[in-house]
Amino acid sequence: MKLLAATMPLRLNASDGDFDTRFTALVEARRGTDADIARDVAAIIAEVRTRGDEAVAEYTRDFDGFDLAATGWSVTKEQRLAALEGLDAELRDALELAATRIRAFHEKQKPENSETTDDAGVRMGSRWSAVETAGLYVPGGRAAYPSSLLMNAIPALVAGVDHIVMVTPTPGGEIIPLILAAAEIAGISEIYRIGGAQAIAALAFGTDTIPSADVIVGPGNAWVAEAKRQLYGTVGIDMVAGPSEIVVIADRDNDPDWIAADLLSQAEHDPTSQSILFTDNADFADAVVQAVETQLGNLETEETARTSWNANGAIICVESLDEALPLSDRLAPEHLELAVADPDALFARVRHAGSVFLGRLTPEAIGDYIGGPNHVLPTGRRARFASGLSVLDFMKRTSFLGCSEQALEAIGPAAVRLAKAEGLPAHARSVAMRLPRQ
Repeated sequence: MKLLAATMPLRLNASDGDFDTRFTALVEARRGTDADIARDVAAIIAEVRTRGDEAVAEYTRDFDGFDLAATGWSVTKEQRLAALEGLDAELRDALELAATRIRAFHEKQKPENSETTDDAGVRMGSRWSAVETAGLYVPGGRAAYPSSLLMNAIPALVAGVDHIVMVTPTPGGEIIPLILAAAEIAGISEIYRIGGAQAIAALAFGTDTIPSADVIVGPGNAWVAEAKRQLYGTVGIDMVAGPSEIVVIADRDNDPDWIAADLLSQAEHDPTSQSILFTDNADFADAVVQAVETQLGNLETEETARTSWNANGAIICVESLDEALPLSDRLAPEHLELAVADPDALFARVRHAGSVFLGRLTPEAIGDYIGGPNHVLPTGRRARFASGLSVLDFMKRTSFLGCSEQALEAIGPAAVRLAKAEGLPAHARSVAMRLPRQ
């Protein structure tokens, strides 16, 4: 086993004179990817748009090492059923429980249509409808997460999307049975064996084989994220996802081993992930650092987690936990744990966080799998203006308006005056022609 050197994450104290400068640098640090990725992704998108299936097949052969013509583009129902039937019984039960809880949570998000008639007699309102086709990207290889499949697919199904198209890379032509089993549990029947930026482009434009989507959701590597960013506007997307992150606000009454595990639960995702602890007790901070070091030595994901912890982790000591809240808001973290006896008192003051986990017995990881709320959340401080994935990401709101003769007579003259003031005579005329002649 490779031995990795122990080092320390960033350590800050809010009482230090240079704290604001150093904390601002932490907030503004960018854990981005190679700028050349944008150029490479643009070239892939252009090729897929021009050459369709031919380009997708070439990229699949080059990047994933197999021939789609030989294996077939799609996954058969027999393959999905075989994967589900071959699943360990307890694991199947866990996936089905997760699916049930995720569905129950998202059912409550479905919006209601509205309609009113105001005092002028104008009828107006909004009607909600689902998009026709949703594209679902599911990573393959090392980053194979059936939980993410459920979190992305089920809100679309609850929304009433007519057509869900799933794409997933199958390196070497090998299909991950756990992913297929999760797809069958979720109710996804159309699955194609393609991945990467080329799969996102295929879903955006459509090819002879791959249907075009109205919305594309799902996590992926830097190329997938960049493809979604570049194609936003051609299609809707869930969000531009960045590296995972967690902020834990914890007092001395916590078990340091628990908090260490929580911090590492994000660090093990990727070397660019970030884990930050705020605490009001320096001795507790020291105990957590030691617990992290001890647990790292027993993790199969040690190399990734240690790189993340050393490069991006931080321990921040404050005089009181109240002081931590505005600092956390500046970070606007993807995940925020409030590991205190009365989390609601702090939660009431939280303004910016993707999802909040309340109390000592609610680790973020419970939300990743089985809690119910969606784990697809804004990263990179986007929680300041964005929310996690929901049923609404697969729906559109269409407003409507209806005027009777009396209603138009009541409000039409004002519209005519405003249109003339804006220098748009055709607008004014289209209303005026319908008004009673004086």
